[in-house]
Amino acid sequence: MRISLLAPVTLLSLLPLACGGSDQPDPNDPSQFGSGQYQGGQYGQQQPGYGQQQPGYGQQPGYGQQPGYGQQPQQPAGGQPTAPATPDLGGILGGGASTSSGGTASPIAPAAVAAATPVMTALAASEVSGMSPEGGAFAAQFQDGQTFEQPFNIQPGKCYSVIAAGLGIQNLSIQIVAQQAPLPPVTLAQSNTSGANATLGGKGQCFKNPLPIGGPAKVILRAQGAGAAIGQIYVK
Repeated sequence: MRISLLAPVTLLSLLPLACGGSDQPDPNDPSQFGSGQYQGGQYGQQQPGYGQQQPGYGQQPGYGQQPGYGQQPQQPAGGQPTAPATPDLGGILGGGASTSSGGTASPIAPAAVAAATPVMTALAASEVSGMSPEGGAFAAQFQDGQTFEQPFNIQPGKCYSVIAAGLGIQNLSIQIVAQQAPLPPVTLAQSNTSGANATLGGKGQCFKNPLPIGGPAKVILRAQGAGAAIGQIYVK
């Protein structure tokens, strides 16, 4: 009877020794929570990714550095950055420097064409004998194809002639044009001579105004070749 009681008592006394030899803490012991000794669960360990920078967080792809932004253009070896090529406008427009003629000649003082005075005197004597000058002489410096306009008033029943002499000009022509607004300009007469000197209505063939009224008009000199010219209107 004593032996049966001693056996359980002995087993109970050995149980703490057996348990004390284990290093594992009791998972149900509240004193182990937060101690850092419990490693079997989630307590005491850093959460995966917690407190760590999230992948890509705080650094957006490409943020703060746009492609090509703040970068200097590539330079050729040993030189300055290459400037963009300028399109050849001459080729686009169909040629190089313009050589077109035309436009208005520059007026000059008749005295600047004094060398043409003997020519003018001879023309007046042969072409407009018996006619009187209408206003003063006029002169201009021409480039090839340029024109010069001298305004005057046509009187009713009057007859008009114009003579002009050129220096350096290959060919000079003369027109009388009516300029009655709002009608477009109308050519009333023109020269039929050639060369550096020109005559309109010479040798008694003056232009006569067929209308009973007068009006504004202009003499137009046109030059082929560069040079100077002087002109004079005559009336009778």
